[in-house]
Amino acid sequence: MAPVVLLAAACIALALPLLVWSFTARPDPVRERALVNLQRDLGGQTAPDGPQVSGGGLVQLAASLTPAGRVRALDRSLALAGRPAAWPLERVLVTKLVSTAVTAGVAVLLVGVSPGLRALLFWVAVVLAVWFLPDLLLYNAGIKRRQAVQQALPDVMDQLTISVDAGLGFEAALAHVARNSQGPLADEFIRLLQDIQVGAPRRVAYGAMADRVHVPDLRRFVRAIIQAEQHGISIARVLNTQAKEMRTKRRQRAEEKAMQVPVKVVFPLVLFILPVLFIVVLGPAIINTMNTFSGM
Repeated sequence: MAPVVLLAAACIALALPLLVWSFTARPDPVRERALVNLQRDLGGQTAPDGPQVSGGGLVQLAASLTPAGRVRALDRSLALAGRPAAWPLERVLVTKLVSTAVTAGVAVLLVGVSPGLRALLFWVAVVLAVWFLPDLLLYNAGIKRRQAVQQALPDVMDQLTISVDAGLGFEAALAHVARNSQGPLADEFIRLLQDIQVGAPRRVAYGAMADRVHVPDLRRFVRAIIQAEQHGISIARVLNTQAKEMRTKRRQRAEEKAMQVPVKVVFPLVLFILPVLFIVVLGPAIINTMNTFSGM
């Protein structure tokens, strides 16, 4: 086992500096932004052959060792999470590879010291968990971002309706709301206006925003705006209708969650609260009964 242990220790010694580099290295933001804009189309979708990964030898090694399907899934998760500036696709791939290598090296060391089937299964599960941890974090970030967009959408619709009724055009109203709002929805409005300014057709830019966010209410709003422009319907009337509908849906979602509370409370009540209550209430009586019968 000595050669295996030495090999594992060497892998850990090599992987730890790489892991530190993957967290602390700061690429040129202008270059990275240009690469992202060139490699990503308006819809935030990847090319049919997968996203293009640029970088040094370590990045290319991580990309080659990661299945193409997982690379595309990571790129899609990054798009749904808003593509955080601190976590480009290359850094995620390198972090997955290096952290998994470090964990596997530690696992080999510990299993070599105290071998056993239980320890082997435990460390295999730990290595798999470390490998899929970035995927889970990105998936959770995407869910939170979609929830934030869905929660802010009715209020934003009200602001758009007021701005259009006050005499602003639709794009001017979008710019006004984006300047005076915060959050992922305001960021998407800014991206939408930028796409239109660089020459993208409005219909394509609207559809790209709906694909990036992947919220059904926003997609329905985009479809209504596109149809209004095609058929010459008043934008103010469409916005007013959409705002009312989204407020109604938000109230219905709140009522649905309120109705789910009693069902969700049953399980912790039965598993954790009632047993403790029974022990506190019936425990002294049972102890007294046992003492009485043991004395007899």
